[in-house]
Amino acid sequence: MKRAQAIALSVLGAAVLAAAGFYAGRHTGGPADMPMGAAPAASSPEGRKVLYWHDPMVPGQRFDQPGKSPFMDMQLVPVYADEAGDSGVKVSPTVQQNLGIRVATARKAPVSSSFDAVGTVQFDERLAVAVQTRVAGFIEHLAVRAPMERVRQGQVLATVFAPEWLGPQNEWLALKRAGVSEDLVNAARERMRAMSIPDGLIRESESAGTAQARFPLSAPVSGVIAELGVREGAAVAPGTTLFRIAGLEKVWAVAEVPEAQAIRLARGQKVKAVLQADASLAFEGELKEILPQVSSSTRTLQARFEVDNKDAKLTPGMLLRLQVIGPGSSRLVVPSEAVIRTGRRAIVLVRRENGSFESRDVVLGHEVGDDIEVTQGLTEGEQVVASGQFLIDSEARLRSVTGSMSAPGGAK
Repeated sequence: MKRAQAIALSVLGAAVLAAAGFYAGRHTGGPADMPMGAAPAASSPEGRKVLYWHDPMVPGQRFDQPGKSPFMDMQLVPVYADEAGDSGVKVSPTVQQNLGIRVATARKAPVSSSFDAVGTVQFDERLAVAVQTRVAGFIEHLAVRAPMERVRQGQVLATVFAPEWLGPQNEWLALKRAGVSEDLVNAARERMRAMSIPDGLIRESESAGTAQARFPLSAPVSGVIAELGVREGAAVAPGTTLFRIAGLEKVWAVAEVPEAQAIRLARGQKVKAVLQADASLAFEGELKEILPQVSSSTRTLQARFEVDNKDAKLTPGMLLRLQVIGPGSSRLVVPSEAVIRTGRRAIVLVRRENGSFESRDVVLGHEVGDDIEVTQGLTEGEQVVASGQFLIDSEARLRSVTGSMSAPGGAK
């Protein structure tokens, strides 16, 4: 029971103190509940008629006399009759300074669609070459015995023994020695060519006078043995891929690009690549393909860049920092902090020529560092509030509410 009585006394005391403060404020600063449409008989030294005074921090309270605000440690601010029909919000220079209100100018700035990405080096599959044999035989000697070995163009990869080539060569040599007509000799030669017997091997047979069944397989291009499909002594059939050589003159840099940036990519865009492990190694490249598939987990697309690798310093698996160079343009920007986002709308507070502020809807574009692009709603040279705009926006909203309350028929 005693505890309940103590709580009741505390609540009663708080109510008495609140009521006393309310009446003290009313009698100290003037009648705060002055009718909305009433105007005190006062004027400024410049001859401007004063409607009322108010505290910008508590704009709902109106006073019929100047003085010190009962709410804040500041003087009341007059509202003039010539400002009554102004849709903007005016804030005195002193209040602007006290509130730290700062303005910025909407300006044109160079904007580039360039962006950075990280790419993984891969073989350029378009440069891959398959080395096959067109005859059944055996691998007598294997010169390259492990994958990823570097080879140069013309280097011997393996020696193949093809016994099927002995018969046609012996037939051709016998016809030549028999002195038959040239037509029969040429026919036998064409038969050897049809069996894919190399011209070099035929010349060797002609100079030696005996059939040759061993011939070397040489690398048609320089590169790396990406695939080794045979071992020494193994039998091979026509069409068997013995080696697959990946060229290194150019490589691919495959990067994961977010959807928002992928729509800004176009085939043929230039790229500068820097080796992640050594920033002193730079390479030039070009966007060749945007793979038409979006990763459901990362929401990214794969972009394939062709990078020059004439010095063969790049190998698959290395990481490259890519700077994709996009077209530049000049666009209207304002500081990002000047924009008030309400969810569906983007608003800026524009400073008008008479010093008042008005809210304006804008359409935003891309982020540009600490700035943001404005595509609609502003023109170059207009000033927007970059700091303290929430206080001015609150004042504008409150004025619209009190204005509707003071409309004819709204005052009681």
